[in-house]
Amino acid sequence: MSRKIIIGSRGSDLALWQAHHVEAQLKELGHEVEIKIIKTQGDVIQHLSFDKMEGKGFFTKELEEKLLDGEIDLAVHSHKDLPTEHPEGLIIAAVSEREDPSDLLLIAKEKVDSGKKLELIDNAVVGTSSARRKSQLLHHRPDIEIKDLRGNVPTRINKLREGQYDAIMLAAAGVERLKLDLSEFHVLKLNPTEFIPAPAQGVLGLQIRQTDEDLAEVLSSLNDASVARRIGVERRILNLFEGGCQMPLGAYCTENNGQLTVKACVADAWDAPIRIEEKRGSEVEALAQETVSALRS
Repeated sequence: MSRKIIIGSRGSDLALWQAHHVEAQLKELGHEVEIKIIKTQGDVIQHLSFDKMEGKGFFTKELEEKLLDGEIDLAVHSHKDLPTEHPEGLIIAAVSEREDPSDLLLIAKEKVDSGKKLELIDNAVVGTSSARRKSQLLHHRPDIEIKDLRGNVPTRINKLREGQYDAIMLAAAGVERLKLDLSEFHVLKLNPTEFIPAPAQGVLGLQIRQTDEDLAEVLSSLNDASVARRIGVERRILNLFEGGCQMPLGAYCTENNGQLTVKACVADAWDAPIRIEEKRGSEVEALAQETVSALRS
């Protein structure tokens, strides 16, 4: 393919890391690439928590519009931010390898109690705007106070540093990609089978126009088929619940010798009790359907 590939990206440090990661892969294949920064609703509206914002795709809608308009050729998304229904005319042409899918709990060192669940002091103030994280935090520690937390990763960490929170929650993948120094905090990595991540957490989704067959062929060499199969289960569970990235739902799927194992949880609201199920199977659709049926019963 001889034309320049224009990648659309949000302007945050993490989004740009992701765009540059894909840029480097494409340049290695011999392609000319340019990155164009696009502001999204999620970037502009910083005073509301996600559960108070309308609709879905807070970090993806504007990128998708630019794709459809032909302003960009490729949008690099955190796959977990994508609604499960794609706009007509767009496809995910490839998914990346999976970075660590775990959640991290960053705790101010003076707020640690290693004898308690999640190693938090009593009535700790924990920052997150994710309904999924809120529901599971309260499941493990009903005594804690949840306080909304917005901003890019360095901004959130600085709010913890300033003492606005006793602890905050972040995705391990983002911290690892940005190579952040967290030595001033107590860092607790949560087992993804116990504190269940968002569907496709740690995975990049490479979105293009459905008609762009040349670019689809280029991106096919970047696609991780094994990851696509596993997150296919996770994303289908979310889809069957008709949920977006702010539904209090977690799903994490592993594979061993062709056998898929998925652990999933869901709540009717972030402050409602969660239901947890673990299922095994070999077919993506059947496993997702069985898991959702069990969670609904």
